[in-house]
Amino acid sequence: MKKREEKTLKETIAPIRMHPAFRGGKLTPWGGERLRTVFGKGIPEVPTGESLEISCIPGLESRDDAGRTLTDLIAEHGADYVGRYAGKPFPLLLKLIDAREPLSVQVHPDDAYAREQEGGKLGKTEAWLILDCPEDAELVYGIRPGTGLEELEKACGQGSAVAPLLRRVRVRPGDVCNIPAGTVHAIGAGILLYEIQQSSDVTYRFYDWDRVDAQGNRRELHIRKALDVTHLDFAPDPGHWDGRPGVTRMLEEPFFSLDLIRAEGEAQELPPPQDFGFLTALEDGLTLAWEGGEIPMTKGESFFLPCRSPRLCLRGTGSAALSMPRGL
Repeated sequence: MKKREEKTLKETIAPIRMHPAFRGGKLTPWGGERLRTVFGKGIPEVPTGESLEISCIPGLESRDDAGRTLTDLIAEHGADYVGRYAGKPFPLLLKLIDAREPLSVQVHPDDAYAREQEGGKLGKTEAWLILDCPEDAELVYGIRPGTGLEELEKACGQGSAVAPLLRRVRVRPGDVCNIPAGTVHAIGAGILLYEIQQSSDVTYRFYDWDRVDAQGNRRELHIRKALDVTHLDFAPDPGHWDGRPGVTRMLEEPFFSLDLIRAEGEAQELPPPQDFGFLTALEDGLTLAWEGGEIPMTKGESFFLPCRSPRLCLRGTGSAALSMPRGL
């Protein structure tokens, strides 16, 4: 029995701390500096809006402690790291987002449209967990009920006329927003959030609040494509996590699941990765542990959980988010 246990332990692969890539400057004029002040991230500039925590996006890959990209690690280890996704496009992307100002009003295509119009790329379904926000924070979350496509198209040609057609919802920390492809949306000012999404950088902007850069230039809009993919009738309300101890499954969508986890001193076992998983500490005070090893986690740190992870648990007191792929 001892030899069998030793063999099983040897064949598992420990969780991997990931170091993010960042998107900032002119690419995220709406960003701020809370990725540094709240999470201790080494952002290269202010503003920085996005920390790509676990990413295989070309040029924006996350890296392990030794500096190897996740793309290279997967190429080397295949199914041991990503299970059934070995040899397939990496399906998910995890971000932390700091919106000092509102993001552009935007929409993303589904897989079929992106494949046809964007050179074979994935579409983009995503979900948000609100981490921090002002008391009066709100999102754009769909189009105002009763708005027709012709009315929306006409308003797009008039710039700010789009604003009254947007559906706005109030949010608070712990809210979870599911955003299927085709949902018009925008993060509001002052919101800090966790985002799990398909691994795609395809975004179509409807409107950018008449924002201009230092040279007076506006950001590019993509109105025709945005109108092509918009679903006018999608108008959900956010779900809410109450912070209860244990594992709470908040989302189980076609492309990913999202579990929110609260440990209260005793060891809290984690669901085993389905092909792989992303684990992010939402607070200090947690240790990720398994038979034969452990890693202290700090607030905002993210870990890649390989397919062949050992049985994992969280020790200490605090909260974490766990995302895993679905769809194969």
